[in-house]
Amino acid sequence: MSSEDEGAERSGAAGAPEQLAFIRESVRKAKAPKAKPRTWRGAALARELPVARVLVDKGVLHLDRYFDYAVPEELDADAQPGVRVRVRFGAGRGRVREGRREGGGLIDGFLIERLAQSDYSGPLAALAQVVSPEPVLSEELLGLARAVADRYAGSLADVLQLAVPPRSARAEQRPAPAPLPPPGVPEVGSWGRYERGGAFLEALASGGAPRAVWNALPGPEWSTDLARAVAATLASGRGALVVVPDGRAVARVDAALTSVLGKGRHAVLTADAGPEKRYGEWLAVRRGSVRAVVGTRAAMFAPVRDLGLVALWDDGDDNLSEQHAPQPHAREVLLLRAAQDTCAFLLGSWSCTVEAAQLVESGWARPLVASREQVRAVAPLVRTVGDHDLARDEAARAARLPTLAWQAVREGLRHGPVLVQVPRRGYVPRMACANCREPARCRHCAGPLEGQDAGALRCGWCGREEEAWHCPECGAFRLRAQVVGARRTAEELGRAFPAVPVRTSGREHVLDTVPGAPALVVSTPGAEPVAEGGYAAALLLDGWAMLGRPDLRAGEDALRRWIAAAALVRAQEAGGTVVVVAEPTLRPVQALVRWDPVGHAVRELGERAELGFPPVSRMAAVSGTAEALAGFLAAVELPQEAEVLGPVPMPVTVAGGPRRVGAPPVGERWERVLVRVPPGRGSALAASLKAAQAARMARGGGAGDGAVWVRIDPPDIG
Repeated sequence: MSSEDEGAERSGAAGAPEQLAFIRESVRKAKAPKAKPRTWRGAALARELPVARVLVDKGVLHLDRYFDYAVPEELDADAQPGVRVRVRFGAGRGRVREGRREGGGLIDGFLIERLAQSDYSGPLAALAQVVSPEPVLSEELLGLARAVADRYAGSLADVLQLAVPPRSARAEQRPAPAPLPPPGVPEVGSWGRYERGGAFLEALASGGAPRAVWNALPGPEWSTDLARAVAATLASGRGALVVVPDGRAVARVDAALTSVLGKGRHAVLTADAGPEKRYGEWLAVRRGSVRAVVGTRAAMFAPVRDLGLVALWDDGDDNLSEQHAPQPHAREVLLLRAAQDTCAFLLGSWSCTVEAAQLVESGWARPLVASREQVRAVAPLVRTVGDHDLARDEAARAARLPTLAWQAVREGLRHGPVLVQVPRRGYVPRMACANCREPARCRHCAGPLEGQDAGALRCGWCGREEEAWHCPECGAFRLRAQVVGARRTAEELGRAFPAVPVRTSGREHVLDTVPGAPALVVSTPGAEPVAEGGYAAALLLDGWAMLGRPDLRAGEDALRRWIAAAALVRAQEAGGTVVVVAEPTLRPVQALVRWDPVGHAVRELGERAELGFPPVSRMAAVSGTAEALAGFLAAVELPQEAEVLGPVPMPVTVAGGPRRVGAPPVGERWERVLVRVPPGRGSALAASLKAAQAARMARGGGAGDGAVWVRIDPPDIG
């Protein structure tokens, strides 16, 4: 062996221990194998309450229940009831490894509760991820969402999509400000104009839970009145929630709350706000930083702490009916909240819906109204122009506008702006008696009669044809359908006053306010801007376009829209005048002249009770293709008292045209039935329809045999 070989051997012998030591040190520093996130294969489970009960975000009725998952030890601290989680859903029993189910797609959900053990006998999959440790689903909100889902035959997951806004990580990271101390008790202010206004405010401030239906006086004070009611509730140490129909109303109540409460005491929740801002406001409410909320229908589920008052303005507005499944109405959600939280309830409007009248008639709520002297002091003068007046009026025959309206416009423009309300396009008139204008109704179910292409009459509810109709009021045999040209009338008004500026407010562009200078303001119903100092006059044109709608609520809705426009006009003492072009003998027109929407609603309620109409009865609309609808009706077990009306064909949806809620897909021919039950059986009806729909979906219905849509208490039943 050479000297070189001998040196190399000594060097190798010395290096071996050093290399082994390096390997042992690397092994010692290496981390223990970690379970793969979202499958957690081999991971230890939580030592206490290792089972999580989860509601998965699957808005289908046959999956409207909770599912159990295992809680990995590393998620134990964050996996608390109410947090958002992600789970694997859809793995079969054959995909089990090491005693734990694997596979399936990742979907979102809410952790409902933690359990010591599951009542499911098979292996459980593990929670994949806790999206955020922020508990967004409280026990109270869960109970409310479940009640809404049951009432409207919908799924809990669909309701929670409406109740809990999408997450924004940046909003969650911002710390919640400390809540401000309760404000002082507000002054009675304009509440003193109402007979029980002061007592209502005092009850709120003392921690009571009064329930009232408020018929507001004309004028802009309604938003300040709502703000004072909120302030009185906050003074008692409780929270308050106000829901209004649209963003313009939100802006008015927001300004009133800021004026009465100051900044930092209330939050604004609207769907139009950006995701981060909306979620940040929602978190401030949930964390208790603010105790008062105002918003559109998106705010009806707002998680206000220690809720003391829920208030709703103008419950007859279409915007308060949710468009997404299961399509709850804000009024019904707030009624459920008032019962669940035992809090005060305030339903206010310039007008009065039949549902509001029913709350008073049943004794559940008390009326909050002003005396007739107060009403006459602030309401404008209302004058009518009927068909007989138009027939005798040469100016009306030439320009389709009566002389009285011309004079009202000319006089009003001397003192300020004039509002012209024009029915929006798309109003389809129903049939009515040509002599007395009484709506034509079916002798079998009292549904609206509609004219067909062949000249025959058919009921829009039960589908029966009427061959020998005569008016039960006056005995006449002739019918009429009103068709009007509202846009052309508005254009002629503009040409008649060329020196006066004309402003329009409608679907494409809605004005919030207009100056108090003379101008013509042409607006569709619901888009009327507020004029500084009030309008000098208002024209309510083409009343038959609204009164002739093929809908049960046509008269009520026309009166509500007329009063909403007339409430923006100055008082009669200040020269305010309203001219309505409609038959003076009709009940809604007479109610407008007397400014008595409550009396109109009470009489409507009495008639609906006799005929079995909603809201006295409960009704559901079920629609689909003829084959799918027949199969569904054959399978459903309806309550014994249920009455099925129909089927009748639904209008075919045209591509590119407007599509109403509940309308069939483009080009498909659907039919609809109405299911009516007496009072007290609405829950049974919803439960039976929900069970039948769930069973149908579990069998795969909706794909090959066509979809079936169920709507509880639809606002547009015809």
